[in-house]
Amino acid sequence: MSLAALDMEAEIRRRLEPLAPSSLHLENESAQHAGHAGAKEGGHFRLTIVSSQFDGLNAVARHRMVYQNLGDLMQKGIHALAISAFTPDEF
Repeated sequence: MSLAALDMEAEIRRRLEPLAPSSLHLENESAQHAGHAGAKEGGHFRLTIVSSQFDGLNAVARHRMVYQNLGDLMQKGIHALAISAFTPDEF
């Protein structure tokens, strides 16, 4: 895995810290998408995140919280992000 990919993973984790996740699993799937046109625009990631801050929120609202915390990485750095967001009771 390249240093840039490791830096991106670290930055994603850092930006999600305000959600106080009790569990966070981030998988970089970029290698599986090599040659894909969008791969030049950023990496492909799969995120499983567990946070009590998701209590009472539907899936769309949870995803919005994740996107809000990632901010500009969604325009540069991340091309695709698959999100599974759970409350501690759901996980």
